[in-house]
Order: sequence, then structure tokens, then C-alpha cells
Amino acid sequence: MEGFLLLASLYLGAAVLVVRLSVRFGLGSVLGYLAAGIVLGPLLNLVGGETKDLQHFAEFGVVMMLFLIGLELEPRALWDMRHRLIGMGGAQVVVTSIAVAAALVWLGVTWEMALTLGMLLSLSSTAIVLQTLNEKNLMRTAGGRASFSVLLTQDIAVVPMLALIPLLASGRSLSPTAETFGITDGVAVEKTASIAAPLISLVQSLPGWSVTLLTLAVVMGIVLAGHFLTRPVFRFVHASRLPEMSTFISLLMVLGIAFLMTVVGLSPALGTFLAGVVLANSEFRHQLEADIQPFKGLLMGLFFMTVGIGINIEALRAQPLVILGLTLGLIAIKSAVLLGIALLFRIKGKDRWLFTLGMAQAGEFGFLIVSFALQQTILTAPVAQVALLVISLSMLLTPALFITYERLARRLANRTPEQAADDITETGKVIIAGIGRFGQVVNRLVRHSGLSTVVLDADMATIDTMRRFGVKGFFGDPARPELLEAAGLATASVLVVAVDSREKSNMIVAFARKSRPDLHIVARAVDRVHVYELYQAGANDIVRETFDSSIRAGRYVLENMGFSDYEASKLSQAYFQVDRAAMRDLAELWVPGQSVLKNEAYIARARQLDRDLETSLISVLDAARPNSEAAE
Repeated sequence: MEGFLLLASLYLGAAVLVVRLSVRFGLGSVLGYLAAGIVLGPLLNLVGGETKDLQHFAEFGVVMMLFLIGLELEPRALWDMRHRLIGMGGAQVVVTSIAVAAALVWLGVTWEMALTLGMLLSLSSTAIVLQTLNEKNLMRTAGGRASFSVLLTQDIAVVPMLALIPLLASGRSLSPTAETFGITDGVAVEKTASIAAPLISLVQSLPGWSVTLLTLAVVMGIVLAGHFLTRPVFRFVHASRLPEMSTFISLLMVLGIAFLMTVVGLSPALGTFLAGVVLANSEFRHQLEADIQPFKGLLMGLFFMTVGIGINIEALRAQPLVILGLTLGLIAIKSAVLLGIALLFRIKGKDRWLFTLGMAQAGEFGFLIVSFALQQTILTAPVAQVALLVISLSMLLTPALFITYERLARRLANRTPEQAADDITETGKVIIAGIGRFGQVVNRLVRHSGLSTVVLDADMATIDTMRRFGVKGFFGDPARPELLEAAGLATASVLVVAVDSREKSNMIVAFARKSRPDLHIVARAVDRVHVYELYQAGANDIVRETFDSSIRAGRYVLENMGFSDYEASKLSQAYFQVDRAAMRDLAELWVPGQSVLKNEAYIARARQLDRDLETSLISVLDAARPNSEAAE
């Protein structure tokens, strides 16, 4: 017991310290977990080398991650991905396998061993890539969606790979052996002591066509159960009014499906992904996400740490140039194949490089296939050791590949030629800089009140959309002084600054105030600090983008908590006036570049203003109640 507590403390302590530092320096959590594992294992040898069982347990994080991803996809969306799954994913697995195998044959490896290594090295790391894409908010980009499609195809390809390897093994049976189903997606099935052994043996003893029918039956059962049984089961569980019961049923669903898929020799991750897709439209979707998310994050972090722990530093020291050369060669081959596929499927710009570099590593499934191929005697122990090192090192280099992508993306953005701005042929008394959701409302109100406006926006798609609805606007960056002047800054009465970028809005306000000291400037602010920045830049009226809607929501709360309409109206009006005055007061104390938490004068004044606000609202309520009672 003491040993378990010590190991758990070491894992958690290393994760808290190293991962936090990695995220702090912009390297991402994945590299932090890998580094924490390297510190615990190869460097300090604090946890020993027995991590295989722990890694199998941690790999359920991949299963849970694919279940959560499935919850984000409706069946229609998955159907729309079919061309990418078959075309992009199939091409990547086949071409990469052949390319890596050809390179290994050229290096003197037998063709059976080379093809086995080519197949297992064609797989990328589902865990690392999806975790990084989610962290960096790249999952919904064209490159992110393409990467996910290929990763899903790779997961499907694991099953035929496990079936094909025994055929390549010299002197072995031409049919899949019992061991073929012993390892699927990271879950090692015990053949002896496990209570599931009789069931697994029974499935393995069935004829091939029977196994196929059983597999289809299990998949259909998952789909039908998810569609018809989810609602009554969850309602039955929720009737207990015990919060932990919801977590129990969520974990039971994921682990039960994973077990069923393992029994029939399929990937548990694929089964849970399918279940997630089926439940994507369920009313319990958000509850499932909330229940599974903490376990997924913990297990994924633990998995990455076990990868770091498993790196054999001694073997790396013995052949550093060979291992590094093979790793870089693998990354180069996979990058070339992925780039060719990106060109073929017309993935453009920075998305092309996200797709190319994001999946250029080997993956966690490679560990499993190496072990299985070693068991089938198609790989020798020294070759297997080198393959494991190459897989681990390529996964360790993945954060560097994403950093390379980010630099290329910034460089591409800087090189993108700017579209020529429109010739502004009109001037007006009201100039609106930025016509997004905020600026559109202002523009419609002003125009329909009989005033003319001149609209500027840097998004050509937004301008085109406006023109289709009969609203004229001019394309161009409102932060460019010459465009503001062409729009009539010298004679305008009001300038509305509603651009999304806070830096550009500050620049526009500062330039307009310097050019026209008498101009009235209305500006949108993102938050309180932005209010202070705009105030110092010279804006007259500053509107926080969610302030008015928040006050309205607060008024609804008061009305539904027993306050009369009159009382709620007076309280919301008083809050609006007092808060605006307080903002001006605090703006005088705000120091640019300094956190408000370190500004003692600001904090003291803010606390005093909060007490004044409470006093003011009590006074307003006392004055409003007689009128409210008289109205009743």
C-alpha cells in the first residue's frame, strides 16, 4: 500500500510541476507529460521499469477521448466524412506502409519484416495529435478535420494489420491465431486467469464467417441500444437522485462497449467512438461529457507519462545516430506522403502544413503491433527494440513539429498579399468601423432612423454578405488612416469603432482623436481593461459588448424573484448609471501595463465603489416601493 501511495504521489507531483512549466512556456501539455515521464523513468529511475500494466490501463484514455469526440459528431457529419476516411485515410496508410517498407528493404531488411514495420510505422499517434489539436483550438480547421479523418482510418486499419501479420510470419499458420485477438487497441487480454477467458476462447473457436456475423451483431447492438435504451436507462439511474450514479452509468457504457469490441477482435476505441456518434443528439450528451471528461484527462496524461518512462535511454546511448537517423527518416517519409495527399485533396495554406506535420510521428498502436509481431517471431528482439525507440522518439518530437507548423503558419500569414481596398466614393456624418454582430445593430438603427453611414470592414466575406442584403459597405482595414480620411473623417460627426481586434480599435480611436479633437467617438470594449485603454485613447462613449445584455438578464432575474417590474426597472437603471460613473473613476487610477491586482489604489477604490453601489441600490429600492405599491 505504501509503495502504491508513493508511486501515485510521484506521478501526480511530476505532472503538476513539469506540465505546468511546459504550458507556461508555450510547449503544450503533451510535451510536459512526456518530459515528466522521462524525469521519473530514464533520468531518475524513481518508478522502475514495470509500466506495461499501467500503460494498458492508461490507454483507456484514448478510448474515452474517441467517445467524447463521437459525442461532438452527428451521424450526418460522419457520413459526410466518408470520402476523406476512404480516400485520404486509405491512401495514407497504404502509401506510407509501402514507402517505409521500400526504404527498409533498401537498408537490407527482409521484405516480410519491412512490410510489418511499414504498417505499424504508418500509424500516427491518435492520443497526441487529437490532444494537441484540441488544446490549440485547431480541431475545427480544415487541417484538423482532415487529420481526424486519417486518424480514424488508421484506427480501423489496426484490425486487418493484426490479421495480416501472422500471414507474413514464416513457418506459421495461414489463419489468424488466438494471439491475433490478444491485443487490440492497447488492451491486453489475459488468456488464463481472466474470467472472460472462456468467452474469448469461444469466439476464437468460431468459423470466420461466424465471427464476422457476431461482429456485425455487436456493432448493430451498440447502435440500437444507444438509440432506444439510453433514455430509459438514464432516467432510471437519475431517479435515484445520487450524482455518482450518473458517473457509474457513463463509465459502464464506455467500458462495457470497449470489452464487447475486444471480445470480437475490434478496436475498443472505434466501438466507443461509434457509440458517441449515436448519442450525439441525445438529451444526455452534456451529462456524459461532464462525467467522462475528468477520467479522460487523467488517463491521457498518465499514458503520455508511461511513454516517457518507457524510453530506453541505454539503448539510445548505444546507437544514438542510428536511432535519430531512423526517426528523422520516418518523419521525412511520412511528411512527404502526407504533403502529397494534401496537394491531391487540395488542402491549402497553413492547413496543409498542419496536416503534413501534425501526423508525421509514429503512434501508440505501434507499441502493440511491435509486441504482437515479436510474439509471432516476424520481428527479432533487437529490431523490435529499435522500432520501439523510433516510435517513442518520434512521439517525443511531435510538439516540436507543431511548433514548426505554428511558425510556418505565421510566415504564410505575413506573406499573404493584401487585397486592395475599395475606392471609397462616399462620405457621411457617421462612420462605422467594423460591421460584425455589434456594428450591424448600430448600423441598422442609425440608417433606419434617417441618417447616412459609411461602413468599413477588413473582412471581404462580411462586406459581400451585407451587399447581398442591400447594405453598402467598403472593404478595407479601418485602422489605415488613409481609409478613415477617405470615408470623411474630417467632416464626420460620430465615429463608431466596432472592430474585433482590441489593438486596432485602440489605434483607430487614438488616430481619430488626434486628427479630430471635436469628434464624438463611440467604441466597443471587450472587457474592463479595454475600457480603460479606450478611455485613455480618447473615446467618448465606451460600450462593453456584454454589459447591456447582462443588465437586462439581471432585470429578468429580479422580476422572477418577486420584485415588481417598476422596482426591477429602477434598480437596473441605477446600476447602469452607477457602474458607468465607477468605470470613469477607476480609469483614472488604471496604470497601462500593470495588473490591476498589483494596483493597491485601484483595488481600494474598487472596493469602496462596490459598497457605494450597494448603498445606492438600497436607496433606489426604498424610493421605488411606494410607487410600485400605488401602481398595484
